Amino acid sequence: MGGDAGPRPCVFGALDFLALNPSAQLTLVGDERQINSLIPSVPPQITILSASNPVEMGDRPSQALRQKRQSSMALAVELVADGKAHACVSAGNTGALMAFGLHLLGAMPGIERPAICKAVPTKNGVCWLLDLGANLDCSAENLYQFALMGAALARLNGVAIPRVALLNVGSEAHKGRELQQDAARLLAHLPGVTFCGFVEAGTLYRGVVDVVVCDGFSGNVLLKASEGAAELLQTSLREALQSNFLGRLAAILARHALSGWSRHYNPARLNGASFLGLQGVVVKSHGATSAAAFCAALQVAYEQVVNRIVDSISAAIASG
Repeated sequence: MGGDAGPRPCVFGALDFLALNPSAQLTLVGDERQINSLIPSVPPQITILSASNPVEMGDRPSQALRQKRQSSMALAVELVADGKAHACVSAGNTGALMAFGLHLLGAMPGIERPAICKAVPTKNGVCWLLDLGANLDCSAENLYQFALMGAALARLNGVAIPRVALLNVGSEAHKGRELQQDAARLLAHLPGVTFCGFVEAGTLYRGVVDVVVCDGFSGNVLLKASEGAAELLQTSLREALQSNFLGRLAAILARHALSGWSRHYNPARLNGASFLGLQGVVVKSHGATSAAAFCAALQVAYEQVVNRIVDSISAAIASG
């Protein structure tokens, strides 16, 4: 039933996804009346599973787990647990989605805590950042496991030997709390990667590493601050270019360059955070999603299924 804007962007994002992947099959779980009002003629690749009592954004995860077992979110995750779907994508309550994932799918053997991971744009590509809020307090062992999973996701996306770093207040080896120091000693022995030590929040956008590991509190603050800064930059640039004749003329002359810049740094392009460490593919779309952004989140889930990310992480755990 979607996030901030309800089911509309999710339904139309699903249609966009099927246009790109016509062999895929989608099950839309939610209020059948609302879904049918948005797509009166349902394509053959879509099945609708009716569900009531949706999880609200303000619901506590424990409350949702106890009281909303027949919600659209719970039934969607249950489809994956029962083998009736390969993946679940939701733009709803993040904590509730993780709670249902852990309860119905379970954590993978060898993983103490699943983590939320997302690709963020950098100067020359992307960097995978985790954890983004599932675990506010972590141990060094948790960070080691996050690094294993993040590196597996980077390899899935074509990075043969991922460069892995720990988020810290400085790049010097002596910087940071006991957590960062202990985790660094563990990650120095992580197989199949290049451990780059510590990285500062601003440095990761230069593209010097492929995976950045941190506790969920730090990662969530970093991500939301970055999204706010990106929104400010885009808004202020747009206002500056529209403020007078010279600005509008500059916008016309730079249209081609600005179009490429906008595509690369468009948040919708990289929408879709992966719940790594669950025994199934679960992807969280941004709550304020658009149809294009939800389509991107569906594409993330699709590629993880096709590339067997769960098996890749299992293999990484076994070798690590």
